[in-house]
Amino acid sequence: MAALTEEDIILKDKIADRIKFLRASTGLSQSEFAKKFEIDRQILNRWESKNNKRGLTIYTIAKFSNLVGISLRDFFDFDV
Repeated sequence: MAALTEEDIILKDKIADRIKFLRASTGLSQSEFAKKFEIDRQILNRWESKNNKRGLTIYTIAKFSNLVGISLRDFFDFDV
């Protein structure tokens, strides 16, 4: 697999920031959010982490968007 380009890394980090922002806007900590939506807290932590070398699939982003009650369009409606 090819290494991520600088642009890829910037996008990956912005997606992690967006997930963290949206989760925080629910007023729930990672543990509370994970418990409420029955997902592993470590997975949520990985989604929010900029150290995650692999990034996220569109399916994971769609799953998260559904959990916070927004569309994929709304998820990506930020300054990329």
